[in-house]
Amino acid sequence: MSAAGENPTVIGRPMAMRDAAAKTGGAGRYTDDLALPGMLAGKVLHSPLPHARIRRIATAAAQALPGVRAVLTGADARIPYGILPIGKDECALQPEKVRYIGDNVACVAAESEAVAEAALRRIEVEYEPLPHYLDAEAAMAAPPEGWLHDSRPGNLEKEYHHVFGDPEAGMAAAEAVVEGRYLCPAVTHAAMEPHATLAQFTPDDAGPRLTVWSSTQVPYYLQMTLARVLELPLEAVRVIKPLVGGGFGGKSEVCPLEVIAALAARRAGAPVKITYSREEVFYTHRGRPAQIIELQTGARRDGRITAVRARVIQDGGAYCGYGPVTLLYSGALLGAMYDIRHLRWDGYRVLTNKPACGAMRGHGTVNIRFAFEAQLDELAEKLELDPLELRRRNLLQPPCVTVNGLRVLSYGLPECLERAAAAAGWDARRARQAGGAAPGLRRGRGIACSHYVSGAANPINRSDRPHSTVELEADAEGRVRILTGASEIGQGADTVQAQIVAEVLGLDPDRLDLIAADTARTPIDLGSYSSRVTFMAGNAALAAARHLRARLAEAAAAAWPGARAEALEFRRGEVQAGDGRAMPLGEAVRRALERDVPPATASAAAPPRPAVLRASGDYRPPEEARGGSFKGAGVGPSPAYSYSAQVAEVEVDEETGEVRVMKVWAAHDCGRALNPVTVGGQVIGSVWMGIGQALSEEMTYLPNGLLANPGLLEYRVPTALDSPPIEAILVESRDPEGPFGAKEAGEGSLAAVIPAIANAIYDAVGVRLRELPFTPDRVLAAIRLKRADGANATAPGRAG
Repeated sequence: MSAAGENPTVIGRPMAMRDAAAKTGGAGRYTDDLALPGMLAGKVLHSPLPHARIRRIATAAAQALPGVRAVLTGADARIPYGILPIGKDECALQPEKVRYIGDNVACVAAESEAVAEAALRRIEVEYEPLPHYLDAEAAMAAPPEGWLHDSRPGNLEKEYHHVFGDPEAGMAAAEAVVEGRYLCPAVTHAAMEPHATLAQFTPDDAGPRLTVWSSTQVPYYLQMTLARVLELPLEAVRVIKPLVGGGFGGKSEVCPLEVIAALAARRAGAPVKITYSREEVFYTHRGRPAQIIELQTGARRDGRITAVRARVIQDGGAYCGYGPVTLLYSGALLGAMYDIRHLRWDGYRVLTNKPACGAMRGHGTVNIRFAFEAQLDELAEKLELDPLELRRRNLLQPPCVTVNGLRVLSYGLPECLERAAAAAGWDARRARQAGGAAPGLRRGRGIACSHYVSGAANPINRSDRPHSTVELEADAEGRVRILTGASEIGQGADTVQAQIVAEVLGLDPDRLDLIAADTARTPIDLGSYSSRVTFMAGNAALAAARHLRARLAEAAAAAWPGARAEALEFRRGEVQAGDGRAMPLGEAVRRALERDVPPATASAAAPPRPAVLRASGDYRPPEEARGGSFKGAGVGPSPAYSYSAQVAEVEVDEETGEVRVMKVWAAHDCGRALNPVTVGGQVIGSVWMGIGQALSEEMTYLPNGLLANPGLLEYRVPTALDSPPIEAILVESRDPEGPFGAKEAGEGSLAAVIPAIANAIYDAVGVRLRELPFTPDRVLAAIRLKRADGANATAPGRAG
């Protein structure tokens, strides 16, 4: 194999994930599986009110309970934090005011969970209730006593107004215009593993050192936050990520229990572990925000889009979190999909008395894509065009830069559209529908597209440091150790980095060891979010492997007369000259190490030879991929974008409104499938999550601010029994900057399935739905409205 990746032996081949045996065999250790001598149990007291001042808090009775080792309140956690530099507005325990039911008030660390829970019941809190707001539009009009934060008048966290081209002229030139109001409630991640953190302080000559084991996607950002809040030097904080049982974005920012556990461990002088209950996970949330989307799209008679106007009101919950980023994605990624020359987008991030929202799979893009792709189908009908043909007529012509500054190099959407349509038999769908389901059951098909970033081109905290760094250590036995800060959260991050290194060095992946996500042992990586790991950590691993390969090739070539280092090949654990001469990789390592050691002199002996040969590589996005200079331009740019086109077939019961998804065909442009098993799994998982948001998932609140469904029984995620057949079709556009051509595969396929289902419902029964989820009551109401009107119907979007 050459270093360029021709004739690969490892990448592109199905491979089990490195942690599969440990997970499936029960040997894998998650944070809650860990225990330390003398470890205490931590429990958190949560607010029973949606908005109130804390007038008094009494903890003496709790502190006096035998077995209680520490009680903390907001007075012990006054330093605010937040994942964004512009949004440090949250304290781990609230010192003065609670802002939603479930907000954190106090913590007890005790010798058992039972004692900790009993102590919580002894804490007395006197609250002064304040007006609360659960609706974003109402919150924007709240009087000052209803503002969640004094620094945010009108509960407006952030607003942005972007205009590209001339949207007024573009809309005036349109020969068909469709507009609508779309309502998308909050949904949450529902990861199998709840949040859990174990914290320990240990003495050191330079001062106390903190070690934290946590279920996190962002060890480095957690390390920085803990150092800030606990006022410790960064090097005194070590974060270790054990196995993570699902993240989906919910663990991509610092969660309160991570800070609380550390504060409690310091106060108690003993290790403290806090594991949230499922209800507490729902109160932590950080999931997809509720959004109101007002969208208008215009097109010429030939189907070419002339202009788009969008207004997005985002219900962000009580704290900033990722909020402005979430909002900006909804506008930025209207671009990089279709050729839109004229665009206006207005976005508002509003604070309400609900748990804070944040990143969730397909961060920021899912709801707006539902609205836009559903609206494209309305346009197609108005223009008497096939929905597939309308999309064909609005494709980009890469390489290009979109009107809002997004650079597109690889663009597999055209192939995705054709392959999904062909697999589904799109052209024959009318005949199939007429062929019919049982009486009262109607079938229909819909098509839609989506895309996503392969990592954010701009980091959360702007700096010149690499986004990812990978280090390699090769020993004389021919084994190679990978040290990476990238976080394996179930998506295959460890496996893909091992595959890349194995491919370049001609090794069996079993000859590789890997240490990951330990801030004391591994180099900095920004974490697992925005589908960045394959592209960014993968490129860093590729660079490190190529550096190591070059050093080994030089050492081997020096031993072979006439050999050129650049012509040598690495196969089956050997360095090969192509003429029968071969050298085991371990011998090449020994020779390279000897070349690094200065010879002995008359006055000094030769220094000892290092035990391992080291190489490193890093990745920074190119400057031209980082977007424009307008306010908010930093969100949306990426070195590469994935693309997805999907066809969904549904069956609708006209008497009950029940919708069943019969099958989904999902074509996904992943650049190059380094591991087809994991890529296919990621596509299927994305579609499955999208089906949940389309049909059943919704966080519902009572008028008093109480979350009505904080559990997996009430919050309806699809089960294996609910999942239809999902056919994953992998499209490889070979991105010129991706590692061996690869780009993201874990998020881009989620958004398309929701509008595909919406469009299929219309195809089946003639009703357009603009409010998620498509529950039987909403579908049935739309069908009855259609019958009353005697024509196809659009269900009106209710406010709130």
